[in-house]
Amino acid sequence: MVKLNKIYTRTGDAGTTGLVDGSRVSKADPRMAAIGDVDEANSAIGVARAALGPGSLGEMLARIQNDLFDLGADLATPIEMAGALRIVPAQVTWLEERIDHLNAALEPLTSFILPAGEASAAALHLARAVVRRAERTAVAAGRSVALAPDALAYLNRLSDLLFVAARAVNQNAGGDVLWVPGASR
Repeated sequence: MVKLNKIYTRTGDAGTTGLVDGSRVSKADPRMAAIGDVDEANSAIGVARAALGPGSLGEMLARIQNDLFDLGADLATPIEMAGALRIVPAQVTWLEERIDHLNAALEPLTSFILPAGEASAAALHLARAVVRRAERTAVAAGRSVALAPDALAYLNRLSDLLFVAARAVNQNAGGDVLWVPGASR
């Protein structure tokens, strides 16, 4: 269990931060950018969760928020460190199962959709976009340091799940908001 008695340590004042193994890296390091984007994605999911209120989607997002802390720990741990907290294939599979379950009740897409509709659906779409950025940032970080492959797979599936969840919310409120190509010409 983590216990934080003191919030500020002053150890990052010179622009570095610590990894799980105790090593220090620049706060501008691509790995730290990925960790920051995962943190932002977690916060965006929290906003979506608050917009949804109680229910099964909110419970699903609560589990995902916890998983994103696991993911942050995974990204902050050098790949060669044994016994580290890592995203595991079962976490990716769980996302896939949720995608399949939600998608089974949806009409097939016939158009691109706009990230709009119900407030909670729009919040899910925003969270999806932030997760996609986190994925791109993690892929970029993976060019300079080895990252666990399940971490990247988790981000990829999570963005898909958030897309399908937004569609499910909108379906219960009148349907997707469709893109109309050239509508304002």
